[in-house]
Amino acid sequence: MAVCARLCGVGPARGCRRRGAAREQRRGAADSEPDTDTDPEEAGGGGVTEDDEAAERIEGGRPLPPSIEAGPSGRAPLSLLELPPELLVQIFGSLPGTDLPNLARVCTTFRRILRTDTIWRRRCREEYGVCENLRKLEITGVSCRDVYAKLLHRYRHILGLWQPDIGPYGGLLNVVVDGLFIIGWMYLPPHDPHVDDPMRFKPLFRIHLMERKCATVECMYGHKGPHNGHIQIVKKDEFSTKCNQTDHHRMSGGRQEEFRTWLREEWGRTLEDIFHEHMQELILMKFIYTSQYDNCLTYRRIYLPPSGPDDLIQPGLFKGTYGSHGLEIVMLSFHGKKAKGTKITGDPNIPAGQQTVEIDLAHPLQLPDIENLRDFSELSRIVLEVQEQVRREEQEREQGQEGEEHSQQAASQPASPLGGGEGAEGEETAAGAEGTTQDKAPASQPFVLPMGVISRNEDYPRTCRICFYGTGLIAGHGFTSPERTPGLFVLFDDDRFGFIWLELKSFSLYSRIKVSFQNAQAPSREAFDEMLKNIQSLAT
Repeated sequence: MAVCARLCGVGPARGCRRRGAAREQRRGAADSEPDTDTDPEEAGGGGVTEDDEAAERIEGGRPLPPSIEAGPSGRAPLSLLELPPELLVQIFGSLPGTDLPNLARVCTTFRRILRTDTIWRRRCREEYGVCENLRKLEITGVSCRDVYAKLLHRYRHILGLWQPDIGPYGGLLNVVVDGLFIIGWMYLPPHDPHVDDPMRFKPLFRIHLMERKCATVECMYGHKGPHNGHIQIVKKDEFSTKCNQTDHHRMSGGRQEEFRTWLREEWGRTLEDIFHEHMQELILMKFIYTSQYDNCLTYRRIYLPPSGPDDLIQPGLFKGTYGSHGLEIVMLSFHGKKAKGTKITGDPNIPAGQQTVEIDLAHPLQLPDIENLRDFSELSRIVLEVQEQVRREEQEREQGQEGEEHSQQAASQPASPLGGGEGAEGEETAAGAEGTTQDKAPASQPFVLPMGVISRNEDYPRTCRICFYGTGLIAGHGFTSPERTPGLFVLFDDDRFGFIWLELKSFSLYSRIKVSFQNAQAPSREAFDEMLKNIQSLAT
């Protein structure tokens, strides 16, 4: 503010008084009136003025007048107020929209220039990617400043990636600017078991500006078109939606018709096509549980995992097969010598937010030849041997930490062998083993599921790059008696991996979600780790 005041010559900066009298005669006392409003909505006020004509000259590429180079007395301008309006329009249009209200407080000249719609048209395009011809808004009487202040700026905090609070089921919502709308798209996995198919998506709500007064929120749930809704920003990184006309969600055929319609959309089939009784129960349970919300939901922000140069593959979101529960969304992230798969959508056994798999990147596994790999007992023996090795290393690490504490207490004496960190040495050895294995392993090796291992999708890759020891989380209905059990992580390529659950004799295939989600990057590694911790604590 002080800088702006000094530039325009109306502030209490040193030297202003010497030039004040001459300047006041040229532009009048009204130009120095302060403005105290800081809302972007008030950073202009009023309609389009003659300054818009100056802005159009800028847009049309016409040359600037000679006054840009010299002031009224033939000298260079001493303040911003001596610059021509069309140049000020160009300067102000390059500033962030959130800074313009403060600029409008400097004086009435700045405030009048900030009424120019050209400035706000540029801010809408550069900050929010609105590429539509905003001139069409003139027909409805809505200005670009209205779009920026009452729609884009007001609802900027809900843009990004979110997880709805729907009990154990979760979900994935991406709120984006789409033309002159803000739309919340719910992303759904493809129909089971087609894990390589693209994601499905449907709108849950939209916000748009039809009048100058305020933005309109509409619920898009159901099959009767948009209807009245409400959005409330609860707190940072959390908002809620409410439908004010839930009768639009009902169907003339009652709950039976609603269930059959939901089943076709969710599973791509009818109940008669599903012969497994347990699967029918799970499907009916999910319908009853999720439909009770009527699109009145609370959403919590989630971030895409940050990537590092040493990551095995690019982290991100994947679709995975989970037996009778169908396809679910999992987030793969890397944490040093560990990789974690966190559920974004879940089920009554392992709810959304829980860590479904953990991969130990310090313990790669060399698969046996293809004939021995078909023998489940042989694969089980290899994995359990590594599990025992991991258990011993953890014990040594704990002993090493105890020894290090003793050595710190006796700092005057040489460090004991344990104080040297057997655990750390074990980590280095494991890391070295990983590097050696990757160096020696072929670019690809044959892979086949052992006999007796159940897979929802038989169309899995028949070659893989590398395998690692890992653990998978299993539990009873209602997340009862959860435990981590040994398994095998199989990396097929950059976009697909699998996991063999030894105890369940089951195989899950995961395929990357190839969608460019907007406003979903974590501001820092710490913010992402905190987000993971929060969604897991909520699930627990």
